[in-house]
Amino acid sequence: MLLLALSPLAQPQDASFIVADIRVEGLQRISAGSVFAAMPLAVGDLVNAAAIRAAARSLFATGNFDDIRIGRDGNVLVVIVVERPSISEINIEGNKAIETEALLDGLRGAGLSVGQVFQRSTLEGMQLELQRQYVQQGRYDASIETEVLPEPRNRVSVNIDVDEGTVAAIKHINVVGNEVFDDEELTDLFTLKTTGWFSFFTNDDKYSREKLTGDLEALSSWYMDRGYLQFSIDSTQVSVSPDKKAVYITANVTEGEKFTVSGVDLSGDLVLPESDLKRYVLVSEGQTFSQQLVTSTEEFMTRRLGNEGYNFAKVTGIPEIDEDENTVALKFFVDPGKRTYVRRISFKGNQKTADEVLRREMRQMESAPASAAAIEQSRIRLERLGYFSKATVETPEVAGHDDLIDVDFTVEEQSSGSIGASFGYAQDAGLIFGLNLQQDNFLGTGRRIGIGLNSSRYQDLYNFSYTNPYFTEDGVSRGFSVFYRSTDLSEINVARYTTDTLGASLNFGYPIKETQRLGFSFGVANTDITAGRFAVQEIKASPRLVDGVDGYYESTRLPDGSYSAPETFLPIADLPPGALTIPPEPGFLDLNGDEFLNWTSSVSWSQSTLNRGILATRGSSQSVVFELAVPGSDAEFYKLVYRGERFFPITNEWIVRVRGELGYGDGYGGTTNLPFFEHFFSGGFGSVRGFESNTLGPRGTPASLYDINQPATELDEEGRPTQVGGENGRLFGYVVDPQTGKLLFNTLNTEPDPFGGNALIEGSVELMFPLPFLKDRSKLRSAFFIDAGNVFNTKCSSNQLNCFDIDADELRYSVGVGVTWITGFGPMSFSLAKPLNESPEDEREIFQFTLGRGF
Repeated sequence: MLLLALSPLAQPQDASFIVADIRVEGLQRISAGSVFAAMPLAVGDLVNAAAIRAAARSLFATGNFDDIRIGRDGNVLVVIVVERPSISEINIEGNKAIETEALLDGLRGAGLSVGQVFQRSTLEGMQLELQRQYVQQGRYDASIETEVLPEPRNRVSVNIDVDEGTVAAIKHINVVGNEVFDDEELTDLFTLKTTGWFSFFTNDDKYSREKLTGDLEALSSWYMDRGYLQFSIDSTQVSVSPDKKAVYITANVTEGEKFTVSGVDLSGDLVLPESDLKRYVLVSEGQTFSQQLVTSTEEFMTRRLGNEGYNFAKVTGIPEIDEDENTVALKFFVDPGKRTYVRRISFKGNQKTADEVLRREMRQMESAPASAAAIEQSRIRLERLGYFSKATVETPEVAGHDDLIDVDFTVEEQSSGSIGASFGYAQDAGLIFGLNLQQDNFLGTGRRIGIGLNSSRYQDLYNFSYTNPYFTEDGVSRGFSVFYRSTDLSEINVARYTTDTLGASLNFGYPIKETQRLGFSFGVANTDITAGRFAVQEIKASPRLVDGVDGYYESTRLPDGSYSAPETFLPIADLPPGALTIPPEPGFLDLNGDEFLNWTSSVSWSQSTLNRGILATRGSSQSVVFELAVPGSDAEFYKLVYRGERFFPITNEWIVRVRGELGYGDGYGGTTNLPFFEHFFSGGFGSVRGFESNTLGPRGTPASLYDINQPATELDEEGRPTQVGGENGRLFGYVVDPQTGKLLFNTLNTEPDPFGGNALIEGSVELMFPLPFLKDRSKLRSAFFIDAGNVFNTKCSSNQLNCFDIDADELRYSVGVGVTWITGFGPMSFSLAKPLNESPEDEREIFQFTLGRGF
């Protein structure tokens, strides 16, 4: 760049003159007004050499010009400029490790973007910075080439050609100066590794400065936590091979001596009883010094003071070292600061949910001393609602006050309602349609409303439920539900009975502790059951006549042992005595009738310390429910169910989840067994994956039916009348044996169907792991799992199939992997599972999924 303070256009005899006009030459894109605005000179000003130099500096400071010349033509000040070109296009090629958009953002921040003035110095600086970024990734042979091409109208295009090279692999990691611990033990602490079998997938052999810094901190912590208080890392060398493909790392350390704790004391302004604070001291006299225990003690004592309103308290562990004895005396200095109070609690991000819904979950009150525990508990309660994917909190100080803070909660709303729909086709049932609407945060009020509409050829179900979790201000909930269900399961050859049930219930919930509740429910249901044609024997005894049979035909035994063709049609009442076999034992409907008006009451206890209402990752929950059909009901029974789960974090992202469910029920009074329509079932999602839903455990005994309403039209090889190829391929026919007087008949048998039982044992262990390439994992869960469980019957009938009492040997196991994803369309869950010990009666289902749609 060239600057002439005074050009020879018209060299003045007197360096000073009064400007009569200003003329600007050389402008192409920039307006003259912009030049005038940047110059500290105007018409009428007295100009000298110093003023001209100042004007030139001001114009150069705009960054718009490569050259500026200022001269005089009479009393006219002449400014001749050469504009810098503007950038018309930026092209980047060859980059993969760093995305193009990220590179463009970096250039834009430095002042290089389309439409801006081009400055080569800025481009060169960005070129060097980009080179450094690749070096930090271990790409030592990366190169950056730039090209600036002029274009018409004083514009340029910038081409950046990136050769990222290859990431140098770590060939050797060496620790020098260690004597107490060997090299292998120390290098195992590093996340950086030398090239191994799995390095292709883990990339742990790729050098990174940030990872090395973390590894050195881990090495230092290892020694400090084992008593080596004076451990130091003297130097670190990272060398690269000449071909820039191999990295060698060396850390030089001084271990020092091992120290033990000679005493522990508290000092400073304790504000709380010393005995109270000492409960949080984790180190004691005679222990080997551990920096981790010292740090944990500082944190615990700081939290304890924070719970009393001292939110800016500082606790510092001060070691007093005795090098002669290799001991250290610890003194924890307490600086509580001023006690702080909450001025205001505010909420952000709740666009649909009313502030009142969030405010009633607060355990920290305004104008009260600020308690760190109460603030954190309030945040956790917001996440447990299930309305928000996450909740965060900040406690900024109030300007001008050192004893006041604000508590600002920020929430991220997620789908709190769902529409679950199903549409399918079954050969016997035809079209199947179901619709379930559930809204846990109706209109942002925090109230729950559910509507279910399910209809198919075999079932109609309608239900409505409502719950107000804050019926009273102290957290007593109240709700009710009404439902009607009509089923004809014989249409799909499943359970061989039909029901019509109309019911309602009223429920209350009472908080007894911060994380515990008691629940009470009172309900009534009228159930009308009709045994289907093929109802299993546990429902209705058999052998029995097929519904609709009203007569039979007789045959006569001939002298040669054969039988004559059917003769006269006779009514069933005329059957010879003993012609029909008497059932071995009665079914449930035979004993109890087929219509039940049941009044039920239940009491429940629940406890939850889960960190979130949906896809929790921390804490535990458990519940116990006892349900009783009160005396005087048509079916008198009880059920006891326990459910629980607990999370055990291994790391922040690898977590073990343990789940269990136990159930037992039975009849009492005039009801000998648990009603079959109250049975437990096992198998499928939420149970034992890998097995078809509800198919584990006891099977019903297929019905044996007499079908004697049609005459036989053919004779078998022995001359007995029979008919083959009847309805659905079943056999029809009969003959009365004159010697025994008993009816010889054909029976209609069906496949054994799942019948459930009165006892349930289920459990699973899941190892939750993070899926790669996903930033937001609060809405997704992936896990390896082992499921176990089965349903049992403690009162099996004499000929029931696959029925067994509670027996650990009958538990079914499966292993697999599952994924649950909370999407904008609702929850989606998938699993691939392999049963480990299925029996011939079990029905497997390797791939399972559920789909739903959210608001």
